[in-house]
Amino acid sequence: MSDTAANTPVNNLGNDRSRTHGKFIWCELMTSDTQAAGRFYGDVVGWKTKELQMPGMPPYHLFEIGEGENCPGIGGMMDVPAELSGKLPPNWTGYVAVDDVDATAAQFERLGGRIERAPDDIPNVGRFAVVADPHGAVLCIMAPLPPENAPREPVAGEPGTVGWRELYAGNGDEAFDFYAEVFGWTKHHDFDMGPPGSGLGVYRIFAHQGEAIGGMMTRPPTVPVACWSYYFNVEAIDAAIGRITAGGGAIVNGPMEVPGDSWIVQATDPQGAFFCLVAPKR
Repeated sequence: MSDTAANTPVNNLGNDRSRTHGKFIWCELMTSDTQAAGRFYGDVVGWKTKELQMPGMPPYHLFEIGEGENCPGIGGMMDVPAELSGKLPPNWTGYVAVDDVDATAAQFERLGGRIERAPDDIPNVGRFAVVADPHGAVLCIMAPLPPENAPREPVAGEPGTVGWRELYAGNGDEAFDFYAEVFGWTKHHDFDMGPPGSGLGVYRIFAHQGEAIGGMMTRPPTVPVACWSYYFNVEAIDAAIGRITAGGGAIVNGPMEVPGDSWIVQATDPQGAFFCLVAPKR
């Protein structure tokens, strides 16, 4: 990459970012068995699965909620690419909207992150890139094209939607400063997770356009690498735990009550992808 590209300001517009720059817009599962994963998440979270065929591309599956032909798409699913088989385990990745994919990818690199997959176009969908922050946590960035027939916006907290995003960072303070510069995220508030010496540290709630959308913390020793995780809304945690275990998944942590009168559980699906659930009641 040229020095000129590496020093290009994000979106080439200085501070004139749109209101969608820095907004999480999609969640994507790469898995070793799309059919089995579709059945599992359909039972656990309540998603419908719809297969899309795009010329020259492998099949892509949409996760949708609600009824009808134009219901909201919450995320997508695809097979782990053949060239990454055995190297990349099944995983969930979030997509963040940006005004300029190429400039934002260059900014990730300039600030100490990496470009994992160079900017590219998805016909009739948008331009995207796969990037990693300075501690190695991976995200996708995207400048989406306006859909011809946009589905309705899901209601916040609606079962099946993404309710929270969480970053286990190499260093929580450094990670927040990085994302604040790149995406414009702001500090909502800090939550002390334990007394001095407990090793739990501070959990920072971050916001986009004033709305709290996730949290980040320095990863504990039990988390081997910096990574993002995603919480999907369900109606009740205990019932969802029963569906996870009945479907062949495994509980990693929880159930646990968290601030905001919510309950969470962290789990892995039958193919090994890590995911989380959040509910307003046990």
